[in-house]
Amino acid sequence: MAVYQWQGKKHTGEYLRGEITAENYEQVIEEIRKKDIYPISVKKKSEFFTLSLRGTKEISPNTKISDNNLIVFTRQFSSLIESGVPILQGLSIMIEQQKNKELKGILTKIREGIESGASLSDSLRKFPKVFNDLYVNLVESGEKGGVLDRVFKRLSVYFEKILKLKRKIKGAMIYPIVVLSVAIGVIVILMTFVIPVFANLFSSVGAKLPALTRDVIGFSDFMRAYILYIIIVLGVLIFALKVYNKKESGKRNIDRIILKIPVVGILLKKVAIARFARTLSTMVESGVPILAGLAIVSKTSGNKIIEESLMQTKEDVSSGSPLSTALNKTKLFPPLVIQMVMVGEKTGNLDAMLAKVADYYDEEVDNAVNNLTQMLEPALIIFLGVVVGTLVVAMYLPIFNLGKAIKG
Repeated sequence: MAVYQWQGKKHTGEYLRGEITAENYEQVIEEIRKKDIYPISVKKKSEFFTLSLRGTKEISPNTKISDNNLIVFTRQFSSLIESGVPILQGLSIMIEQQKNKELKGILTKIREGIESGASLSDSLRKFPKVFNDLYVNLVESGEKGGVLDRVFKRLSVYFEKILKLKRKIKGAMIYPIVVLSVAIGVIVILMTFVIPVFANLFSSVGAKLPALTRDVIGFSDFMRAYILYIIIVLGVLIFALKVYNKKESGKRNIDRIILKIPVVGILLKKVAIARFARTLSTMVESGVPILAGLAIVSKTSGNKIIEESLMQTKEDVSSGSPLSTALNKTKLFPPLVIQMVMVGEKTGNLDAMLAKVADYYDEEVDNAVNNLTQMLEPALIIFLGVVVGTLVVAMYLPIFNLGKAIKG
């Protein structure tokens, strides 16, 4: 038998602590739960956990970690909580096996906060760059309802699906970016190094040049003379665009233009719908109030126009309108989404219906990405072929003409 110190929380939110003499951890946890107390920490009276952060980076509220690290932590921590391991003990296990220095430091700070009497959600809230509003609110809901194990499981599934969605979009953009980069590189090399050689050759021969060749040589001379200024102007434009995008009005205008771009705008709307449905479904299922859920969901949309529409939806719902009616007013959601939400509201299965909407639009995004890639591949190849072909023809036309003149 040994003496164990424990900390726990009642459903009313009251924190309690005490000591129990028992044979093992499992017996202590069982005794605590009999008293309708959710165990947070259980350890032998002589146990002492410590962690040296020597050699690690300074941990601040703005410290970030990768999406992969967050997903792995959430999944592993979910398994520990589901197995009945108390929160503090689970954090200690995660800290000991953690290889990422930033995450290790963050988890240590979180454990220190809980040991000082703060709740897990309050401790997570101190690191907004890692644990966003969605994460913190779901954990808080899980603490209040005593279903923290289910909440972490939902979070791990949610972030895995959101990361998969992000990767689809990034994967679709890699090919056109690579092809365009190659095209620009080829054009710059031809214009600055190859064309001038031909221009000197034609000048020494004194041959009359076709209009296409003269235009290409003139453009080459312009690029060689002003290439530094072109780079500076492009840099200034990019910087100005970033500054403009940071302003609320600027971001609104840019996001409005993006949504109107053919194919791309439709794809982004589908991505926004998928994220909206997935996020709200997870929050409703975890017991987060619908108004709080809408406020958080609007911030995760990634587009100012959609964000403002969802905030208006929140205002309409708070005024008494059904969610389906409020969403229909935005003109952003297709009839299928509105009907599914309406059915969910009437049957009391809103979370399940939103999850089905999210699954459907995940597939729609996948199809849209594939279609976009299939459209871009031939278009980019044709573009590259036309540009390079035009330059080659422009340089060889005088040679063909010169050959004809010599034969004549």
